[in-house]
Amino acid sequence: MPSDFLKYVPIFSDLNDETLTKIEQIGTRKNYNKDSIILQEDEVGTAMFLIIKGKVKVSRQSTDGKEVILTILSDSDFFGEMAILDGLTRSATVTAIENTELFIIQRNDFLNLLKGHPEISIALLQELTQRLRNADIKIKALSLKDAEGKVATVILQIADDIGKIKQGIVEIEKLPLQQDLANMAGTSRETISRVLHSFAKKGFIELEGGKLRILNYEKFREIYS
Repeated sequence: MPSDFLKYVPIFSDLNDETLTKIEQIGTRKNYNKDSIILQEDEVGTAMFLIIKGKVKVSRQSTDGKEVILTILSDSDFFGEMAILDGLTRSATVTAIENTELFIIQRNDFLNLLKGHPEISIALLQELTQRLRNADIKIKALSLKDAEGKVATVILQIADDIGKIKQGIVEIEKLPLQQDLANMAGTSRETISRVLHSFAKKGFIELEGGKLRILNYEKFREIYS
């Protein structure tokens, strides 16, 4: 029987146990400590990565040298597939933001998987299309909205990525650092702090240490989407 983690990876979720066992046999596991760089922008890509447990941030350097965080990925997400498919260099840097365990599949092995299992290719296309749609929505929001709207957009993105919903309340167990939120929203750490406290004062969110709760997720999304 294959390990359960493979069953929850979107591009592998429809595969039978026999195929999943074969995939597990061709990959390797590796642990990364918090703040370790896993991939570096512009390096040659030789493998793709599945997150067994942990969280990573995907970022790029702006023209003025500032870090711009594109997204945060967690359990069952994958990354590194673009350089595998087109053979070009990495398009972003990926850094562990907590201790993280990864499953690594080398380029040739992954390409052989795609050839032997067209359903993986279809699932991969669907996942990449959804990521493009999400990126378009985020770019539009961050270019058109004021500071409050930009911060709300980032909170909603994180809620969708790693939040847990219960009775209309979405809880983000470990909110990224305010500087990381600022890098995602294209604003300053001071603006993040001010807007978060404004949201809390309005009753939209609750902050408790590193935890954030969106008290009425649907209303919050309706206001700021």
